[in-house]
Amino acid sequence: MSIERLRVLRELADRGTVAAVAEALSMTPSAVSQQLKVLAQEAGVALLEPDGRRVRLTDAGRALVVRADEVLAAMEKAVHEMASYRGSPRGQVRVALFPSGAALLLPHVLAALKDSGVEVVARDEDVPPVEVPRLLADYDVVLTHRDERGASLAGARVSSRVLMREPIDVVVAPGHRLARNGTAVPAELSDETWLSVRGGFPVDDVLRSIATVTGVQPRIAQRLNDFTVIEALVASSYGIALMPRYAVRHPDLVMLRLEGVRAARIYDLATRPDAEKRPAVAAVLAAFQEAARRATSPNQSRP
Repeated sequence: MSIERLRVLRELADRGTVAAVAEALSMTPSAVSQQLKVLAQEAGVALLEPDGRRVRLTDAGRALVVRADEVLAAMEKAVHEMASYRGSPRGQVRVALFPSGAALLLPHVLAALKDSGVEVVARDEDVPPVEVPRLLADYDVVLTHRDERGASLAGARVSSRVLMREPIDVVVAPGHRLARNGTAVPAELSDETWLSVRGGFPVDDVLRSIATVTGVQPRIAQRLNDFTVIEALVASSYGIALMPRYAVRHPDLVMLRLEGVRAARIYDLATRPDAEKRPAVAAVLAAFQEAARRATSPNQSRP
């Protein structure tokens, strides 16, 4: 049954005559009568009966008016609720993040959105940037990372915005021969044993850049995507590693600034085009931007 025709029926119950309903709804009396006739056909039962020169509701008509009140009240509530979603950020936003980025930014994002009406449902997804379009089938926002020389992810079906830049450093054990230098150049690293990540990720891209500069293929002992494990192995002198600067947590590691190659990763926030028009998604993007600003602030303390 049409909601608008239910509204006409309720107006008849309230106002008593077809003429009064027509005036209230800016319709002609014949149009009101036609709407009531169609509603009776939709209901499959007579809703009106003659009452002299007027009409009145049948028992079925009065019963339907009660349901019309409920339906119209529910619709009004839905309209106001949708208006609140348009006017303020509310609802659930699904977010995919690579683990080290999540550790750095997610606590600040969740704190910023607490009690905002936005529910962030976060999942860790450690995949190369080329996999981001696939992730957007299941997530509203994807936080990914790429080598700073890599191309943007933006395309016809992906909107991408740069969030921050994070330098990639060399990490060594305290007793390593370069530990006191503070910096390292590719030529000093050609004979080292490396602990690296799987191919396709920014750290491995930088390691390949070192190989290009030195002309020597790196000797990679292990490929692990868990930086905590890599840190533990470096601290135990099983090799050296490249690590994003803000991901280093192990208290015993020594960080060396890498010179002679571009060594950094870019954090990108990817969404479907126009996704930020949804207030809840826009609020999540803004929270990530503020979290990145805090993370890269010179005054931000880290372990």
